[in-house]
Amino acid sequence: MPDSKPIIPVILSGGSGTRLWPLSRPEMPKQLLALTAEETMLQLTARRTAGARFARPIVVANAFHADMVEAQLAQVEAVAQALILEPMGRNTAPAIALAAVAAGGGSEPLLVMPSDHVIADVDAFHAAIEVALPLVEQGWLVTFGISPDAPETGYGWIKVGEEISNGVHRVEHFVEKPPRDKAEAMLEAGDHAWNGGIFLFRADMYLGALSVYAPEMLVAVQRSMDKARREGGRIWPDDDEFAACPSDSIDYAVMEKAPRVAVVPVAMGWSDVGSWDALHAISDCDGHGNVCRGDVIAIDTENCLVRSEPGRRVALVGVKDLIVVVTGDDVLVLPRGRSQEVKKIIEAMKR
Repeated sequence: MPDSKPIIPVILSGGSGTRLWPLSRPEMPKQLLALTAEETMLQLTARRTAGARFARPIVVANAFHADMVEAQLAQVEAVAQALILEPMGRNTAPAIALAAVAAGGGSEPLLVMPSDHVIADVDAFHAAIEVALPLVEQGWLVTFGISPDAPETGYGWIKVGEEISNGVHRVEHFVEKPPRDKAEAMLEAGDHAWNGGIFLFRADMYLGALSVYAPEMLVAVQRSMDKARREGGRIWPDDDEFAACPSDSIDYAVMEKAPRVAVVPVAMGWSDVGSWDALHAISDCDGHGNVCRGDVIAIDTENCLVRSEPGRRVALVGVKDLIVVVTGDDVLVLPRGRSQEVKKIIEAMKR
């Protein structure tokens, strides 16, 4: 579709990634780390939308990370057209609204992507985008449904409805993170997809939906942008106006309520790398199922994930199915399969 407007990537980089503690922490969150490759998650995300089809990205980030975000993007020759620095987190719906306003609020297509996901098959991702574009230009809000390969209880799911154009289906409904038995039933039925949190829609259609379903949010965002401080490509929304903004996800605020919401099911090697177990699952293992990064000695050891930072040696003998992470003065040791329980450690440390 050569006459279409360039797609504006919107990269959401405000998360803290606490489930990958101790490596990921508020001052150095997951998206700024090199977890799956030599480049960081943010850099890999920016690379996915290089080329003539795409405009320069708009990045929404925590103000604390501004210098790091700009430095990392520069290393992969990706210069943001705007770096929006949130004064505080208000979830995804307001973050995307800030980007839609910064984009001009017109008919520009926005491709909304979390900064900390893995997509192994970028060609499949681009093909799904092309399939979605005709409906996006007609005003539909499109999400990309990840072809499920397990009864995952940590993701939301999407019931895939009737096909409305080639490869694009109406969303019948969204499903909250399900219990195990429901997840197994949805996987077996074959008519559901994982909700990967990646969206494509026109800026004006998203802001229009907010005006109907979350008007207080739209007013707060617009006021915060009207009073924003600007310096080069950096934008600081007004603190007081943005603080008045309700906190809500795009799913709750818009996608579950709007009438013209579509899904493109796609298998593209997607992972949200939401835990140490997920990182082990997508990483290349040695002949014994181990994933080792750093100064690691593993003898008679199987199916472990071990990471150490420079200057920290870790040695394992005669163990299996462990996650061991050493960084600074912190050491994490837990059995594989229980890495979601890292959040219990975070809660204990807060207490």
